Amino acid sequence: MIGIINYEAGNLASVSNAFKRLDEPHIITDKKKELDEADGIIFPGVGHAEPAMKSLKKNGLDKWLKNTRKPVLGICLGMQLLFDSSEEGGSEGLGIIPGDLKKFDASQAKVPHMGWNTFSNIHNHPLVDSLNTEYYFYYVHSFYAPINEYTVATCNYIQDFTSIVCKDNFWGVQFHPEKSGKVGSLLLQNFLRYVHSSNNS
Repeated sequence: MIGIINYEAGNLASVSNAFKRLDEPHIITDKKKELDEADGIIFPGVGHAEPAMKSLKKNGLDKWLKNTRKPVLGICLGMQLLFDSSEEGGSEGLGIIPGDLKKFDASQAKVPHMGWNTFSNIHNHPLVDSLNTEYYFYYVHSFYAPINEYTVATCNYIQDFTSIVCKDNFWGVQFHPEKSGKVGSLLLQNFLRYVHSSNNS
């Protein structure tokens, strides 16, 4: 079973629908006890970092996330909160992955980065198995994670930035796989395959 963290940061219905299409049992919850029973965790999110972190802390989910050894997939804001901090109001993140989020330069192009885009510079990793640089995913974000040692794939809008990041059991994608059609489903299936293999090992 997959646990989808509910911390009042939106897009829960679309994430749930994505797993329904894959016939994957899942639960949407803000209860640590229920997340403890899940095999893998989806950390979704849209919106702003500061209220999202406050919501996580209110239920103790920030500490739970930092300590879990379960496979975790952060999506959009969920991925961004895995990092140390954000230029958005100087908000702190969970500090699981080193790095500070930057805001796109609006003088160079329209911000937010919204619409379909690819990724490139793909490193070998289970999350990107069978995916390639010709696949388009749906992005919508104003802040980005600079490229670092944990970057698995990059995207270009105004500049290169981290599109997929992976450190230990924490994986993150800047785009929305749940809104990216068949290629998004492929990525979610890769995550599920890893979750199930980890649970059986």
